[in-house]
Amino acid sequence: MTDTLERITDFEQKLSEHQLHLERGAPRVLQINVGWLCNLSCVHCHVSAGPTRKEIMTRETVDRILDWYDENPVDVVDLTGGAPEMNPNFRFMVTEFKKRHAHVMDRCNLTILLQPGYEGTAEFLAEHGVEIVASMPCYSSENVNAQRGNGVFDQSIEALQLLNRIGYGVKDALKLDLVYNPNGAFLPPDQKKLEAAYKRELREHFGIEFHQLYALTNLPVARFATYLKNRGKYEDYLALLVDSFNPGSVAGLMCRDTISVDWQGTVFDCDFNQQMNMHLGDNFAPLRLWEVDVRRWKQTPIRTAPHCFGCTAGQGSSCGGALA
Repeated sequence: MTDTLERITDFEQKLSEHQLHLERGAPRVLQINVGWLCNLSCVHCHVSAGPTRKEIMTRETVDRILDWYDENPVDVVDLTGGAPEMNPNFRFMVTEFKKRHAHVMDRCNLTILLQPGYEGTAEFLAEHGVEIVASMPCYSSENVNAQRGNGVFDQSIEALQLLNRIGYGVKDALKLDLVYNPNGAFLPPDQKKLEAAYKRELREHFGIEFHQLYALTNLPVARFATYLKNRGKYEDYLALLVDSFNPGSVAGLMCRDTISVDWQGTVFDCDFNQQMNMHLGDNFAPLRLWEVDVRRWKQTPIRTAPHCFGCTAGQGSSCGGALA
């Protein structure tokens, strides 16, 4: 990164220019990355997940997280990966968190629901009232297959139709949300307009219904950062994010009310900081969830870096979509 770019990508300085301060509130979401094993290898994946990854959360770590949760319950448990369903403890986690009355979300790539060995996963999720947040980068096959691999679009459509048949996207109690990611070095369009287009196209051509669309900005970390650098677009993309800084997005940033946990139980401000090894312990050493004292958590400074501009660009971006 050039000296000039380093100066303009100082996130704390940008906050100061707008008289803003990034403060942590009480944790509302426990986001758990259960491992990087996945049946897909998407271009935009910020954890570089794929079929050969060995990083996967063990039952021992799951048990320690559950013990911590018993003492520190939060409203939402957000399970992500990789494909979280590929963790052999996935159903155990869902069942245990639902017993504890958590609202459980599954970050699903859709295609996993059709893979051999995962039959009945959709029905299991419905039985337990799990909210599904499903990757669907576009409503056209060309864009989806370019970003996620040949044949992924057709499999995603088949999986969405399966989910609709068992009530997802149709019943209020079975929430089905879709996630849009750009397939290049540009920002998402207006979320509301894009949602309307998704609903129209998916309903007219495939009879598919869903609740909400989340438009997420691709952050320049891990596999997407490599994609940008290989095409000579990394610095231009960072400059675009900085130039698109929206101060109205800061109040809703997910790092303010989320505890992000990796497959080893280590805590971070967000799933992206996980990939940058931006630890939160003393002297920036690794800190495990079961070492976190929630009473002190609000005093733990949020760590920032240039990639944070991805969450404040344009309409803003979080795991829940646009912020402003």
